[in-house]
Amino acid sequence: QLQLVESGGGLVQPGGSLRLSCAASGFTLDYYGIGWFRQAPGKEREGVSCITAGGSTNYADSVKGRFTISRNNAKNTVYLQMNSLKPEDTAVYYCAAAQTRLCRNPYDYWGQGTQVTVSS
Repeated sequence: QLQLVESGGGLVQPGGSLRLSCAASGFTLDYYGIGWFRQAPGKEREGVSCITAGGSTNYADSVKGRFTISRNNAKNTVYLQMNSLKPEDTAVYYCAAAQTRLCRNPYDYWGQGTQVTVSS
């Protein structure tokens, strides 16, 4: 069964940090572009960050300098390190994998999401 599983979400105070993980089973993440997305209540889903199979990365302007995406191919996992968190970062975070190996649609596999809440 091919699936992605996110973990690492939770409740954190403003200014705090979290590291999200996106683990794959049934396929190898090495050959995929992996994107992180988020959706806050009442808002559309937005792209947060992405890493290509070749290791190129990009970030939404709202998270540049605060978030870092990385991949550990040996663990078949992609991470999103989130620092200096703000209340506006509160959302459900999803990871997705693209067979194109790039950071663009279509994304073929999606995880179930992990909740991140930034609040004092």
